[in-house]
This record gives sequence, structure tokens and C-alpha cells, in this order.
Amino acid sequence: MNGWNGQSPAACCEDLSKIFGANGHQTAAVRDVSFQAFPGELILLLGPSGSGKTTLLTLIAGLSRPTSGRVLLFGKDIESYASRELQRVRARKVGFIFQTFLLIDSLTALENVEIVLRFNGRKRSERRKRARELLRQFGIEHLAGKFPQTMSQGEKQRVAVARAIGNDAALIIADEPTGSLETKQGFGIIELLRRLAKEQGKCVVVASHDLRLREFADRIFRIEDGRLQAETALFF
Repeated sequence: MNGWNGQSPAACCEDLSKIFGANGHQTAAVRDVSFQAFPGELILLLGPSGSGKTTLLTLIAGLSRPTSGRVLLFGKDIESYASRELQRVRARKVGFIFQTFLLIDSLTALENVEIVLRFNGRKRSERRKRARELLRQFGIEHLAGKFPQTMSQGEKQRVAVARAIGNDAALIIADEPTGSLETKQGFGIIELLRRLAKEQGKCVVVASHDLRLREFADRIFRIEDGRLQAETALFF
């Protein structure tokens, strides 16, 4: 994948800034951010609502363009990817857990999880089997035939997490992955993400306002007013 060796940073931000607005009504959502995210680690971006966490995640994933600075995704500047190539990389190598879930309303839970597996060229029977395994892993196999509008917020979130890890992504980007879950369920999700980092070498970047997640992180960054500052991690 563009010469990426699985040991160098999966994502790298260099002097990254994102400014919204124009003329005298500009707001800097991200200000001069630089950091690297490596395989095998869970990074926590910790900050309150409106601090710039979500904007930074969209920049890392190439879903938004920076005003200045650059992002390297798997060793290659995002700006140098052709549009279809970047879409292909995101589909096959990046797993997203969105704060608003972004499930497809016209698809069942099983189909929402299965759809990401289509990009890896699996046969339909293999996709269906893998999707069921993921639903079972999160204790929501009973939701297989249900549509998003019939699910609770917590159920939607677990379906979204199952979908994010279904494509065996090298980089998992999670925006408030525990926000709609009860404490026990939420900790179960973050523990799973940590295991994926430690046991399978995934690079996991989590944005959250929840201070309790600090104990699961290898590295912690505080983000306030779009500025990033490193904090000492608690997990050893």
C-alpha cells in the first residue's frame, strides 16, 4: 500500500490547521496540530464538545481538506491520492465509528455491517457469515433483521462499531464511540478497540470527552480550541 510497511505511522499530521468562514468571521477549528499515530497503539484525543476533535478526525481520514499543513495516510500525502484511490484506501484500510452512527436506514443491521465487506472482494456467503459473527461478538445478533429506525441509540452504536471493524482496517477512527452506551457496554467497546491495537497491531484513534477512557490509552492528547497538547498516559 504505497510502500507502507505496517510499522511507520498509519496517520501523520504536520502543522495542520482548519479554518471555517471568510473575511472577518473566521473560526479556527484546528490550529497547528502535529502528531503521529502508529500501529499497535490507542491514541485518545480528549476534549469537550466544540474543541475541534471531530474536525481533526475528518482531516486525518481525508474527509475534509486542511486550510494549511498536511496529512500523511499510510505514508502518502492525502493531497497526492487520486480521488478513487483515496476512496479505495478508506474503504479497505480505514474503519470509521461516527458519533452520529451514519447507518443506512434502508438496510438491516446485518446488511449495514455486511456492506463494508464488499470492498474486500469476499463472496456473499463469506460476507454474511462474517457479519453475523460481528453482530454476535457485540451481543446484538438478535438485531440482524432490524432496521436502524427500530433500534435504540446504544444498539445503533454497537452496529456502527461492528461495521467499523468488519473490513479488518489497519486504522480505526472513532468519534465518541462510547457516547450512547451504558458504562459497562462503553468500557467493553473501548476494551475491544484496545485489544485490536495490542493483539492485531491496529492503529486506533479515539476522540472523546470522557475522562474515564484515559486508562485505556497509550498516548493522550488534550485538545482545546483546536490546539493539541500531549498528556501522560495512564495505561502501562
